[in-house]
Amino acid sequence: MGRISFSCLFPASWHFSLSSQVLPRLLFPSLRQLIFISLVLCLIGLFYMLLISGKGHTSWIREENNFHRHLARVTDIDATDTSNPNLNYGLVVDCGSSGSRIFVYCWPQHNGNPHELLDIRQMRDHNRKPVVMKIKPGISALAKTPEKASNYMFPLLSFAAQHIPKNKHQETPLYILCTAGMRILPESQQEAILEDLRTDIPVHFNFLFSDSHVEVISGKQEGVYAWIGINFVLGRFNHVHNDGEAVVEVNVSGSDQQEMVVRKRTAGVLDMGGVSTQIAYEVPKTEEIAKNLLAEFNLGCDAHRTEHVYRVYVSTFLGFGGNAARQRYEENLIRNTATRNKLLGQHVGETAESPLLDPCLPADLQDDIGLSSQKLHLRGTGDFDQCRLILQPYLNRTNDTQASLNGIYQPAIDYVNSQFFGFSEFYYCTEDVLRMGGDYNSSKYTRAAKSYCATQWKTLRERFDSGLYASHADLHRLKYQCFKSAWMYEVLHSGFSFPSNYKNLKTALLVYDKEVQWTLGAILYRTRFLPLRDIQQETLKGAHTHWRHSFSIVNNHYLFLACFFIVLLSIMLYLMRLRRIHKHAAQRYTPSSVPWLEAGLGSPTLPVNL
Repeated sequence: MGRISFSCLFPASWHFSLSSQVLPRLLFPSLRQLIFISLVLCLIGLFYMLLISGKGHTSWIREENNFHRHLARVTDIDATDTSNPNLNYGLVVDCGSSGSRIFVYCWPQHNGNPHELLDIRQMRDHNRKPVVMKIKPGISALAKTPEKASNYMFPLLSFAAQHIPKNKHQETPLYILCTAGMRILPESQQEAILEDLRTDIPVHFNFLFSDSHVEVISGKQEGVYAWIGINFVLGRFNHVHNDGEAVVEVNVSGSDQQEMVVRKRTAGVLDMGGVSTQIAYEVPKTEEIAKNLLAEFNLGCDAHRTEHVYRVYVSTFLGFGGNAARQRYEENLIRNTATRNKLLGQHVGETAESPLLDPCLPADLQDDIGLSSQKLHLRGTGDFDQCRLILQPYLNRTNDTQASLNGIYQPAIDYVNSQFFGFSEFYYCTEDVLRMGGDYNSSKYTRAAKSYCATQWKTLRERFDSGLYASHADLHRLKYQCFKSAWMYEVLHSGFSFPSNYKNLKTALLVYDKEVQWTLGAILYRTRFLPLRDIQQETLKGAHTHWRHSFSIVNNHYLFLACFFIVLLSIMLYLMRLRRIHKHAAQRYTPSSVPWLEAGLGSPTLPVNL
């Protein structure tokens, strides 16, 4: 039999030959062989799609999310580029009891994805400092002169107008939200102040401002805004979660029926100020809760989408802040001591030589409380456990297992799958003196608090003078740290019923090195429908951009797979064509037409050069 030899021009070793019997089997396989080869190649392609397209796509999303999250933290401290025409602005004035502050926020144009919220950040000036201005006193001081309210607000709005490009003023929403100081005023005085603002501000400023943009908000609204702001900064409203991130199953009220949604676990908020204490957390399971305690809202721009629907329990307890609790405690000491002295004919606490012993003050600290006409002299004994027992009645708890402070109903908390952040006094109590802010540990906290309370006041003063405590800690903090440590512990564990082994509480002053104000949550909630405008204006452009991005990044593996199958089909068709040509040639050249075959000669060598 003849042979066909293959050789190349350059390497001498690249030479081999095939017999004429073997060659047709390789170049022209049977139909059964073609089907078998095709199935094998298809299985290889499917395996590639599952392995690369599935895991690779998830990995890409995770890496992109982590990158953008890191990038956001870095760029958020850069000066705001006011020359960017796609940047939008918003203003929120926090009219508090002691003063008013204006916050300037900014955000880029919405990306057109209705599943995502606006990327709102605090504006920063050329020195990279947040654009904020505060004035004193609070606006409630104008109760008797409401016609001066707009003049009072003028410096704040002028300050903001200087930082926002003039061509953006008309589309910049302005919200003036008043809190505790205005709440205590009679409704007629509140309305007089608000009416002056509604009337005069549009005359002097061209911001997007309507009558509904100025109001006195409730403590419940303030708590919801704080909860929104903190979870927004933490990224808990981004529902693309990575492996290992905590998730929760939520009952969401849909348009027709209730549906279950698995999404990122949000963080609860504990905030203890000087006057009040507040708690806010998501209630994932459907249960009957009084409307005044529950806020149900949709943060998304589309009311028909339920992925951003949240049910948040919020309760504010006036008189349960650190300073207010101490005041109630002292008033009770004065009243009870006076009654006891009168009944028993004693003079305890009337002079410094016969002081009333107070377990909630550091050891040997001498203090005077009450008015000059009814002054009570105290001396601390520094007994943390005794102080806790004395403070428990001030929580006003009831026998109801689901009641918290003041007997208010509290929905069940999943302590295994939950996280809370403690702000203000929760942070000051753990950090200013005890230097253990951050992850809260009940046993370590009680040991440190006991040690502090039992330490002699003289020793504490020496440590203070040596600068061993936080820079903003003062003598007032040192005097009442023992009391506030016990009060915070009782509010957390006896009032809100957190177990002593709860590990998911972080006490903090900042989140990602930023002070998070409730005003961030306010602007996020009140501008939630603005993306609809961008989506409607940029529907075609946004859809094209999204398609192009998805096609180039997400579906590149499918593109490869399609090309793979096209090439495979081309090879199969080519081989089938060669097979037909071979059969046709075999029929054409019969044995009698091949002289060298009849002569019984060996087949000549046919050189093929590559």
